[in-house]
Parts: sequence; C-alpha cells; structure tokens
Amino acid sequence: MSETILIKNASQVVTVKGYSEKPATREEMANLSIIENGAVLLYGGKIAAVGTEEEVAAAAGGRLDGADIIDASGKIVLPGLVDPHTHLVHAGSREDEFGMRLKGATYMEIMESGGGIHATTSRTRAASAEELFFEGMKRLDSFLLHGVTTVEAKSGYGLDWETEYKQLVVSKKLNEAHAADVVSTFMGAHAVPAEFKSDPDRFIDLIIEEMLPKVAEEGLAEFNDVFCERGVFTPEQSRRLLEAGKRFGLTPKIHADEIEPYEGAELAAEVGAISADHLLKASQTGIERMAEKSVIGVLLPGTAFFLMAESANGRKMIDSGVAVALSTDCNPGSSPTVSMPLIMNLACLKMGMSPEEVITAATINAAHAIGRAGKVGSIETGKQADILIANVPNYKKLQYNYGMNHTDTVIKKGKIVVRDGVLC
Repeated sequence: MSETILIKNASQVVTVKGYSEKPATREEMANLSIIENGAVLLYGGKIAAVGTEEEVAAAAGGRLDGADIIDASGKIVLPGLVDPHTHLVHAGSREDEFGMRLKGATYMEIMESGGGIHATTSRTRAASAEELFFEGMKRLDSFLLHGVTTVEAKSGYGLDWETEYKQLVVSKKLNEAHAADVVSTFMGAHAVPAEFKSDPDRFIDLIIEEMLPKVAEEGLAEFNDVFCERGVFTPEQSRRLLEAGKRFGLTPKIHADEIEPYEGAELAAEVGAISADHLLKASQTGIERMAEKSVIGVLLPGTAFFLMAESANGRKMIDSGVAVALSTDCNPGSSPTVSMPLIMNLACLKMGMSPEEVITAATINAAHAIGRAGKVGSIETGKQADILIANVPNYKKLQYNYGMNHTDTVIKKGKIVVRDGVLC
C-alpha cells in the first residue's frame, strides 16, 4: 500500500476546520467549511493538503508518483467519526431486559432487581481477558464499518479491582492491536456493588484509596468517570471521587442527570470536568454553568431512544452556549449499538439539532470530549489522516436517509481499512 493517498473528485469535502483549539459552540456548530469538488492528499499517515483539485495538485509536487488514487466522484469526504462515550469492553448481552422494558419496567427497577449493570458485571467478572479482547475486536470492526475511527472505552463492569484492571488492560491492548484508536476511562464508580449497598461511602473510599493509585501508577486511563444519579452515587460522593482522581492526574467525566435532575451538570462545572454525559434532565442552571466553564455536553440519543425516554434537549444546550458532542453509549443494556450514523439521525429527529450541528458534534466536538482535537476530528493539514468517505452526493443526505450506513471508505492513520463498505 502506498504511503501517499490522493482523494479526488469529491462532491464535497466537509473539513469542520477551525476548532482544534476550542470546541465549536452556538452558530459555530453549523459552520462545516465545505469545499465543493474538493480533494485531500494524505502522506505518511498525515493530512498533507486539502482544497480544490488544483490546490492539492500544486501542494503535492512530485509525491503523486505511485500514489493510491481514490476517485470520490458523487461522494463526500468527512473526518473519521469520533465516539466519546462507550462501554466497549464487556461480556454478554441483556436482550431479556428488552422484553421487561417493553412491559413497563424502568431502568432503575431492572438494576435494583439484580439486572442492568449488575448482570453485566457478573458476566464480565467471569470472562477471561482473552474473551473480552476477542469481543472488543469484533465491536471495533463494526465501529470502523460505520465510519468511527476513534472510540472512548470505559471500565465499570467490574466494581472490584481485579475486573476493573482486566477491562483497562484489555482496552490498552485493543488500542495497540486494532486500527481504531481506543481512549481509556476508569469508571470504578459505575454502580454500588451488592456487598457495599448499605455503605456506598466505603466503596468510594475503596476506589480512592486502592484503585485510583493503581490506575495512575500503570497509566491505565486518562479519565475518571462516575454515575451521579439518585440510587447510585450522590453529588457529594461523586465530587469526592472526581477531586481525588484529579490528584492522580485523571481528568473528570460524569454521567449526569440521566434519570432525574440531580445537580450533575452543576457538579461537572464545579470540578472542571471535560464533559458531562447524558443530561436528559439537566437543569437550565446546570446547562448555563457548563457553558461558562466550557464543559462539553456529550449527548446519547440512542440511549433515550432504546429506553423509550424523552431525549436530552440538544437545541436548548446549543442555544445556551454548550459545546455539544454525540455518542452511541455502546453498552449491552441501554444502547446496544455501534451505529454513529443512526445516532446522528436521532440527534436531528429527537433533539432539534441541524444536520450541520450533528456533523460537528460527531467529529471535532467529540474529539474535544476525549482530549483528541489536536489530532483528529477535522480535515486540516498536519492532522492524523483519519478519513470517512460516504456514498452520498452531499452531507444533508446523511441525515435525510435515516437508519442507513453510507460508509464507503475509511482511512485510519493514512491506511485504507474499509473499502467499498468492506473491511480490508
């Protein structure tokens, strides 16, 4: 395979440029910086030039000899999609709970009865690292086939150090073995284990005193997440955990205000979280504080859709100045999907977001939510050559043809990993 790739004749190159230093907000989220009839030159795993055919040819000089030429006629070129919130490494599935939910059982009722997170925890504890790795590789293949080139992966299905460690090590190995980039988050506080149900503060102490030092010592994660929700962890417990994580060099993230208003958005702003995720029930005060403190709102419309709940109000958040990102929340209980294209559809149909805002939210803003905007999320000279070519003539058709995967070609770090919709 050539070190040089020229993508030419694209009906549109959707660059989403200009927001690598800070995420796009308000009207900036609709500014896609599109080049009509454009071209992109990739060299040595990086984006070497982007512009019109003439501009890119001039920039290429003699580097086109022996180049791999991709004719993108009738197609559009986008940055590789970024998924900033997944539970990638886990064992088993929970299809039986789907029937329970259809009969009216709530998310919390299922979890309190021993299902939900606890069911996946049991299976993940029992699984070997090799089994988790194999399943993770398959999921990452599916992500690539849907145009996703960078994925965040949380632990949290262990709730004990042995299994949390196993998940984090598997995530690290997946990042080394798979074409997709995997960014790790420690989420020891995903639920209260049964043995600590009467004293969740003691479990928080255990995480702070025993787990966080080990995560930091071995460099197993960049972020520290907590499920701040009534019946799980209180705002005070969450604050204590996130502040402790900061002392170990882990950047805070937070599952916030998913099921009821619980001051999660306010807490995210207070502790300087890089993102607050879910936010279905976030207060206006919390939203405003997030905007003031530049906390990214990672919205998960697939989760609300699957739980048959009202979606987060993406329109209100954008209008309030929050930088919004999108994610699948890929997990076995509340969002068993890897389809970022479907998530983008739902953001338009259920959250009041425009097609332009959705693309920004799934690329550069999503990259900001995991600290990768300097490398990926836009098509700009010098950035990592992560590219998605979609088989549509213009970007608006991505959301118009809902429920479809238009991925034609995916390039990761300058290598073609999907061609004609098939893994290479």
